[in-house]
Amino acid sequence: MTTRRTVVRRAPGKLYIAGEYAVVDPGNTAILVAVDRYVTVTVSDTDGTDRTDGTGVVISSDLWPRPVHRHWQDGRLTGGDGEAAHVVTAIETVAGLLAERGLPVPPLSVSITSTLHDQGRKYGLGSSGAVTVATIAAVTSYCGLDLSPDARFRLALLATARIDPNGSGGDLAAGTWGGWIAYRAPDRAFVLDLARSHGVEEALRTPWPGFEVRQLPPPGGLSLEVGWTGNPASTTSLVAGLHRRTWRGTPSHQKFVESTADFVDAAIVALEAGDGDGLLHQIRRARQELARLDDEVGLGIFTPELTALCDAAEAVGGAAKPSGAGGGDCGIALLAADAAHDIAHVHGRWAAAGVLPLPVHPAPEGNQA
Repeated sequence: MTTRRTVVRRAPGKLYIAGEYAVVDPGNTAILVAVDRYVTVTVSDTDGTDRTDGTGVVISSDLWPRPVHRHWQDGRLTGGDGEAAHVVTAIETVAGLLAERGLPVPPLSVSITSTLHDQGRKYGLGSSGAVTVATIAAVTSYCGLDLSPDARFRLALLATARIDPNGSGGDLAAGTWGGWIAYRAPDRAFVLDLARSHGVEEALRTPWPGFEVRQLPPPGGLSLEVGWTGNPASTTSLVAGLHRRTWRGTPSHQKFVESTADFVDAAIVALEAGDGDGLLHQIRRARQELARLDDEVGLGIFTPELTALCDAAEAVGGAAKPSGAGGGDCGIALLAADAAHDIAHVHGRWAAAGVLPLPVHPAPEGNQA
């Protein structure tokens, strides 16, 4: 009996603490935290029953009913009906790097499991980013590529930018480095053009203007509480909607960017100084600025459930806001860690408003995959 060679890698989900929407534009900083819910990707050789004739890729997951069979054609994986788009694009991006190094792409069996979903519904914890990061890590390792976290992040961003050039890549950074991070996005049009014109290898080596990621200390004395509205939201649709609005480039847009930069920078200072009260103040400012954006542009960031989530936390002296694009998904609250009664009270108010408290915690920093 032959033992199949197997590589297993995983990547955590994420939550935005502050700076969403503004971070979409290169050079603007956001704060994110990786959370201890994961996408796990297992890569192995095919077993002869994959219907790929030993040259393609079979992708299976606990999120869809049957395996997806793909075949290589001119550097792209063909076949299927659009399932597993982020996995497919991640594999294609790794294949591009292998081709530049004169290496073949072996036949692959790729299996995905996720704790970022509830019976197929996403929690809004960055499942697309996590599966991309984990796929990049698993496939590169299986193919014998020893890449740094920075190189894996770059491959992941190149892959996701081919699907959605508006995405900031913050979920990819959180999934790659873990912990609490400050993140600035590069110009995705620049990096895509760099890869097209000079190759993937060059895109891994060349400095990316605007890109920065650094670890931050967790907030001392504060507990991160997460509530799920039960209503999945599309970050891609909400961000694309903002891009379609004539609001961009207006004085109001400039005010939003400047205000966001101010409270994100101040929140970073508070985190690094261990100033819990200062951090709470900046998170409240973040909520107010998102509410102003929502009022002016009408994106639907705040739902009744997310408003109730925020109000409940502020009523006990905490701070809260939607996390990410809003419109559903999750909200975050920072509450005094030693006030168990207040935390329980907030959870009770959330449940009464139809918000499910999620038992998630920050994932440790370090090499996640």
